Amino acid sequence: MAITTTTHLNFRSQARDALSYYQSVFGGEISLFTYEQAQRVKSPAENELITWGQVLSDAGFHVMAYDVQPERDWAPGRIPFFVSVRGKVAAEIQGYWDKLVEGSTIVEPIGPAGWSPLYGMVKDRFGVTWVLDVEVAYAG
Repeated sequence: MAITTTTHLNFRSQARDALSYYQSVFGGEISLFTYEQAQRVKSPAENELITWGQVLSDAGFHVMAYDVQPERDWAPGRIPFFVSVRGKVAAEIQGYWDKLVEGSTIVEPIGPAGWSPLYGMVKDRFGVTWVLDVEVAYAG
């Protein structure tokens, strides 16, 4: 079994542009999944915002990003990133989740998401926000 950690950047309506820029710099494939596609829209303004996106290159560059919803607190520089832990085995990801949630605040309960069979977000007792999910292959 293997997992990876990936920088996961947070934006306010700029994730698509940022990921396109990073792709132009580092190359690779871009994948974008909108709030509308995930059926997580709370207002029409969120339809095209990115709930999950990434750039992944053959050279090893990998960055993920999303647009923080308007109802969630966000300020540039205050919550600029998540630590993303991805794996191919759901039981392994669930095991890490079960340990991380002890004494932590669950931001998104672990469960199925449009882009992954298992996804969750938790802020640990040190203030670090972790995103855990099961990796799935996507076409660019």
